[in-house]
Amino acid sequence: MRTKIKMSMLMLLVMLLSFGSVAGAEGVKKTIILGTSADYMPYEFHKTIDGVDTIVGFDIEIAKEIAKDLGAELIIKDTSFDALLPELTSGRVDFVISGMNPTEERRQSIDFSIPYYRAEQSVIVRKEDEEKYSTMESLEGARIGVQKASVQEGIASKISNATVTSLDKIPDLLLQLESGRVDAVIAEYPIANANMNAETMAITAAVPQSENDEYAVGVRKNNEELLNSINQTLQRLIENDLVQQYVDEAGDLAAGRVKEQLNTVEFFWKYRDYYLKGIQYTLLISALGVFFGFILGLLLALMRMSGMAVLRWIAVSYIEVLRGTPMLVQLFIIHYSLTSFGINFTPIQSGVLTLSLNSAAYLAEIFRAGIQGVDRGQLEAARSLGMSRKQAMRHVILPQAFKGVLPAIGNEFIVIIKESSIVSFIGVFDLMYQAQILRGSTYAPLNPLLVAAIIYFILTFTLSKLMGVLERKLSSSDQR
Repeated sequence: MRTKIKMSMLMLLVMLLSFGSVAGAEGVKKTIILGTSADYMPYEFHKTIDGVDTIVGFDIEIAKEIAKDLGAELIIKDTSFDALLPELTSGRVDFVISGMNPTEERRQSIDFSIPYYRAEQSVIVRKEDEEKYSTMESLEGARIGVQKASVQEGIASKISNATVTSLDKIPDLLLQLESGRVDAVIAEYPIANANMNAETMAITAAVPQSENDEYAVGVRKNNEELLNSINQTLQRLIENDLVQQYVDEAGDLAAGRVKEQLNTVEFFWKYRDYYLKGIQYTLLISALGVFFGFILGLLLALMRMSGMAVLRWIAVSYIEVLRGTPMLVQLFIIHYSLTSFGINFTPIQSGVLTLSLNSAAYLAEIFRAGIQGVDRGQLEAARSLGMSRKQAMRHVILPQAFKGVLPAIGNEFIVIIKESSIVSFIGVFDLMYQAQILRGSTYAPLNPLLVAAIIYFILTFTLSKLMGVLERKLSSSDQR
């Protein structure tokens, strides 16, 4: 039995490592990884081309030229905008292009290329408010939406008495505007023109001024060879007026997007391939998180009940720290901070590790409560029959403890499935990641999230029922 368990654990570890890694056969091929936030139409955005979800935009065309001049294959990594700098500084991407301004604050952590584009800022409002917010002075005291960690955030912060709402995604900001939660959204003109709903929104005559409205390519500090190569490529593109050509072509691609009037069921059916892919990743990460969290949680529970003070201290410290800090912070520490020590996990590995470590802290307390809930006389009776303490714990105490805390364990497993959505922040293609892709590539602000919510409910409801069946089966022996 022990051999079978060890083999199963080994197979799961191999699957995890192989799933998250690039095949060794490809290692000899030169690649360069681009980091971008593909929700910034027409700079970079998702579009279905020949039935395949593709990241397009004029920033992407520039990145392709950079890769071609380097003689490398371009790999595109899509993530949230405010995660781009950690992705770059941790070495997970080689360069970033995402409509990024080379601000002095960003220059403290990364280097920038020469500017390749300059764009005007604009203000988007609801159509009925177009005259009301026709000047920058009229925005004083207004509720303003901007993209997080952007130059527009700096512009909005300087508007007197304005309430600033900073979000990751442009579609989220436009949804805030459409629902009346903000009065205006500050964005660059190409972004505003490509993303807004022209039927309900308008670009006002107000023109925000910024100290830094140029865009540049970001690279890690002291990577002079790559920086020089990128500058040479950009110089060539600028001299041949190719950047403006890319801008025009991307604008045409963005303009070809049509708002669809689909209900939730129709939306799911049309984009079912996205969701099916997301379900696979969500189930994989959740299953592995449950498996390793269960093992580690049981070990921690036994350590906390150990007679050795050192083991108790380690277990208590672990449990308190992991339960007392947000899981998202833990995910970022594991995925980004550990690279400083030469530990470089793939997004899937980081997601599974975070879920396992966090879940183990809660399961440890559940197991401890279950073990302490078993009458002490059970242990004494087992010892009197000649069992060692380990045998008594394995054959008598733990089976009864598991039966008593099974509902709490099932609840924790359900929580893991829901909380697995945080891995979308580091670029894992789970359900939430797919929903965000669809929000950016369609005009549907709510349907992608509604479909994802329904799928999460189906997964958790099914697991809840299965846990109920298991609970009744284990309890059948108690019936008299």
